[in-house]
Amino acid sequence: MTTQPDTTTTDLPAENQSVTIVDTGFWKRTASFLIQWRISLLIFAVVLTAIAYPYSQRLQLDRSIESLFALDHPLLLSYQESKSLFGGDEFVMLAWKQDDLLTSESLIEIEAFGKTLGELPGVNPESTQTLSAVLRPKQIGFIGNLFMRIPTVRESALNFAEGALVGEDRVTTAVVVRLKPEEESVVSRAETLASIRDLAASHNPPAYVVGEPVQVHDMFEVVEKDGATLGIVSSVILLIVIFFFFRSLRWMILPLVMVQAALIWTKAFLVISGMRLSMVSSMLNSLVTIIGIATVMHITIYFRELRRDQERIPALRMTLSTLLPAICWTCATTAIGFGALLSSDIVPIRSFGIMMVLGVSFTLLAAFTIIPGGVLLGNFSVDPRKYGWEKWVTGGLLNLLKLVFRIPKTIASVAFLLIVFGFFGLSFLRIETDFSKNFRDNSPIVQALNFVEANLGGAGNYEINFPFADVTDPEAIDKLRELSEELKAIEIDGHPALTKVIAYTDGIDFIPSVAGRTLEAKRETLQKMQPEYEPSLFNPEEQRMRILLRALERQPAELKLQMIEEVTRTAQKYFPEAKCTGLYVLLANIILSLLSDQVVSFSLAACGIFLCMTVAFRSWKVGLISLVPNLFPIVILIGTLGWIGSLVNIGTAMIASVSIGLTVDSSIHYLSSYFREKRTGHSHAKALELTQSQIGLSLVFSNVALICGFSVLMLSEFVPLIYFGVLVSIAMLGGLIGNLVLLPLLLTGLYGRKEVIMQSATEY
Repeated sequence: MTTQPDTTTTDLPAENQSVTIVDTGFWKRTASFLIQWRISLLIFAVVLTAIAYPYSQRLQLDRSIESLFALDHPLLLSYQESKSLFGGDEFVMLAWKQDDLLTSESLIEIEAFGKTLGELPGVNPESTQTLSAVLRPKQIGFIGNLFMRIPTVRESALNFAEGALVGEDRVTTAVVVRLKPEEESVVSRAETLASIRDLAASHNPPAYVVGEPVQVHDMFEVVEKDGATLGIVSSVILLIVIFFFFRSLRWMILPLVMVQAALIWTKAFLVISGMRLSMVSSMLNSLVTIIGIATVMHITIYFRELRRDQERIPALRMTLSTLLPAICWTCATTAIGFGALLSSDIVPIRSFGIMMVLGVSFTLLAAFTIIPGGVLLGNFSVDPRKYGWEKWVTGGLLNLLKLVFRIPKTIASVAFLLIVFGFFGLSFLRIETDFSKNFRDNSPIVQALNFVEANLGGAGNYEINFPFADVTDPEAIDKLRELSEELKAIEIDGHPALTKVIAYTDGIDFIPSVAGRTLEAKRETLQKMQPEYEPSLFNPEEQRMRILLRALERQPAELKLQMIEEVTRTAQKYFPEAKCTGLYVLLANIILSLLSDQVVSFSLAACGIFLCMTVAFRSWKVGLISLVPNLFPIVILIGTLGWIGSLVNIGTAMIASVSIGLTVDSSIHYLSSYFREKRTGHSHAKALELTQSQIGLSLVFSNVALICGFSVLMLSEFVPLIYFGVLVSIAMLGGLIGNLVLLPLLLTGLYGRKEVIMQSATEY
């Protein structure tokens, strides 16, 4: 694609005469071909969209939490092993306060409520836990129930259930249901949880619903709902902003049509190839919109300038022949940036990389097939308008350039200090593992978590499991009891780490000696009172035991990870092969996996873009300086997050890799224009002046439009989407400043230092 320019009129040093991405002959022929066949290409785009649209509507979101981990990730393998051994720990808790909780009437009502919940499709009825089942067990007969009425025995039973089925206040209670694996259920997980919530809302008093499965479901539900709703709102805002800039219906609709076509083609291809969206790839719409809008914005402004003295077809031919090289290279570098995500160990990250490479490719195809026909079709609203105040924007950009010429050392020093500031801030970044922080404070899931953790202890469930040969061996049972007691005694930061420890020995010890003096007798009585107790904790075929643990969900990340580590260490003292697992553990480690993964992919993206820019401009120096204005805002942005103590969530973890693939597009257009002007014989200063006034205006317009469009993400219920929208907007603004200030500064240092020094001495 890159060859020697047609003209040799240039004042570049001899070794840099090939620094260009424009082959006038090739791109003129390409532009002429696109214009000549514009109607056919437009029909092709319409037909392709019509065929692809039904497929695009079938694209589904993969809602499994497993999809956020590599298939061979140790934590995921441990979790899957536990599910196969014990049936999983997907528990849902319904909690409420009831003043007359311990009366017979209330216990009967609780029993009936638990039975109704157990009958719901997708719920395992044998595993439903209620306070009435502990205080009024039916399996032990009349004598046994009389025995349970003895105050000391009853109090012992309440202590056994405390923190799970009853609170310390003895007025808070809960029913705990266990969900069937979704593949074994006749209805979807969403339908099951909706039915549970309906029963909770109709209960008197209304019950709060919590549990890791609820959080995971709500996360994907919000992501999917917000992705659709905010996508529409964002498109409307973009339409308004673009119309304000150009006062032309044609030039308002054209970029949105191109973006939507590219999205429909991309989604249809994904469906046909069998891929599904994940939580990470929910940003697909937003990112393709950025790429498409920026592409059309450059074409719009360049075409508008040429239309002052040319007819439509010659103006468009010249616009395309001039800008298509830069557009193709911007798509190439963006694809390389996202293609670096293929290095990830996390399946959804790799899928997201593939999706974005496809999205970028289809955006380029949409530009080739839709823009020529879209610009020249019909005679309505032909030209984008121009405001009188734009000259003030252009004047401001030129004054900014003069400032770069005048105080280059000061600007370079400030930029260096800011980068140092950002790098030091990176060391203070902290990880957010409180999964509830992904939701707004007024959301139902957060309110439910607050209620449960204030009245029943922790809402986070996980486990420690280990080899265990025989539950009839008293010595092995004593060892298990010792581990249980030590787990209960673990403290983190001066507070108990675990709010509930449920071991097999707790059930055995709950049975008084009058009901069973030997271990075997106690096991038989426990089996009658709680048939699911032993099978839920011990797998005799695989000889594996587990201890169920509960902990606070809403606590600092450091304490949560420290607790998991301490629990694992303690268990391995007794059982060296012990593994700590569960949804709680997976959710606590999601961001850690994403963040470590992004460091590698970001580094590869930077290297790939550097190589691409080096090839495009045939100069490793240009490839190097093109990275600076794009790394500059990312380092400062993420470093500032570290300095102010902001926690890294899902949206923050993705921002570096995403941003560099987007902001480098502005650098390509700027550099392309600069070298194009140099080829025509302009001096360094004049080439920068022309680039700053024309390309600079395009960059300002496109960034303002996109920042306005992304501002709607602040309305999301999913906090990482809010972070993503804000941070991408800031990164784009920082990239704009970098390309308008640092890039001309670096070009001056590389090509025009002597010239600028002489000119500055004359002018100032």
